[in-house]
Amino acid sequence: MALIRKPAPLETGASPGPVRDIWSRAMGSGLGTTLTQAEMEWKRQIFERVVKSLNLGLLQDLDNNDARRQIHENCERLMAADPAPYPMSTRQRIIRDIQDEILGLGPLENLLRDPAVSDILVNSSSQVFIERRGKLEQVPVYFDSDNHLLSIIERIVSRVGRRIDESSPMVDARLPDGSRVNAIIPPLALDGPALSIRRFPTDRLTIKRLIELGALTEGMAQVLAAAVRGRLNVLISGGTGTGKTTMLNCLSAEIPADERIITVEDSAELQLQQPHVVRLETRPPNIEGKGEVTQRDLVRNCLRMRPDRIVLGEIRGGEALDMLQAMNTGHDGSLATIHANTSRDALTRLESMVAMTGLNLPTGPVRAQIASALDLIVQLERQEDGRRRMISIDEVQGLEGEIITTAQIFRFDRRGIDTEGNVIGNFTPTGLVPKFQDRLHRHGIEIDLAVYRPSATPFR
Repeated sequence: MALIRKPAPLETGASPGPVRDIWSRAMGSGLGTTLTQAEMEWKRQIFERVVKSLNLGLLQDLDNNDARRQIHENCERLMAADPAPYPMSTRQRIIRDIQDEILGLGPLENLLRDPAVSDILVNSSSQVFIERRGKLEQVPVYFDSDNHLLSIIERIVSRVGRRIDESSPMVDARLPDGSRVNAIIPPLALDGPALSIRRFPTDRLTIKRLIELGALTEGMAQVLAAAVRGRLNVLISGGTGTGKTTMLNCLSAEIPADERIITVEDSAELQLQQPHVVRLETRPPNIEGKGEVTQRDLVRNCLRMRPDRIVLGEIRGGEALDMLQAMNTGHDGSLATIHANTSRDALTRLESMVAMTGLNLPTGPVRAQIASALDLIVQLERQEDGRRRMISIDEVQGLEGEIITTAQIFRFDRRGIDTEGNVIGNFTPTGLVPKFQDRLHRHGIEIDLAVYRPSATPFR
């Protein structure tokens, strides 16, 4: 079967139904204000001929680069046969838009190409916001209709074997680069389909890069790296968008390459670089409401897979109990994240999530499990200037009565905001030498005690 069909005559009238449906989606591609009405009409004509002349079924089976090349060559051939007086820049823009609509995510592709965009928030087919360098801004990107936006959402979720419809109007998914996607459609979304994309940076961040960005200091990084190598259990806490997954990726880089790591995630996002990694992902229920596999199921199963380390993308519910038991039964060095505004709130949320198992467990033993399992809590915060900072590192020291005791090792002392809206403050050790210092020493890991001396490090 040939990839290229015999070209159809160039027509300016109404297009056939299937072609018109695809074109109606393409009309919203990119920053529509950059093309004039005449250019948009020419783009429509070229698009119709491309769709008619290409075998789209075979095109989908090609490598993305090969498919784009086929579309590009076909567009150039059709444009060369047309005397329209448009410059090369306009022609290339039109070709790219057509490629994006046939193979990519249509209007979103231009945003996905911008490495400075960290979040894409589609509130409706006519309203799109992005987060760039920590600040939200509306952009002139539009979809032709709610059906166009819905088709893009369906294209995203179908790639990861999930579905979205009236019976299942919410879905979590991911893009091929690992970016996190959430979509919700009517009847739950009153103004039409809504889409949120939390992007991963194209260049994988490292602890060194986070130090350069002012997220933490070298001393804090040294202690955290030693904690991971020394098999301490670390909980990364923070609100939405504070960089918990990024920090988890950075810390996991310190796990030795000869250890077996098993990751458990609701939607696979972690990018571990070690050679011995097994990645597990939850599964939603099917259309009959059956077949669901939860994080708790996966945590239980991974205990039978002989892991050296367990990395839990985010603690959300009853899997908290199984994770705590794993940390207490020989799976030291495990890492996890949790949504909480303070390290104390993180402990309270853990306790609440254990209760979500439905087991009527007394408070005392649950707190004892938490105090025994966790060694460090790393608290992250996204502040008013859009920057994400590690505002504290706390050691979990044990249980006194029914209270879990913690001790702060490092903190970010905030002093105010300057005239440009930047947060002013210092990273400083509290002067406390943590109890786990001796444990690290027994593992042959030495930390200079000078990192704990309270000499403030100003943020620059």
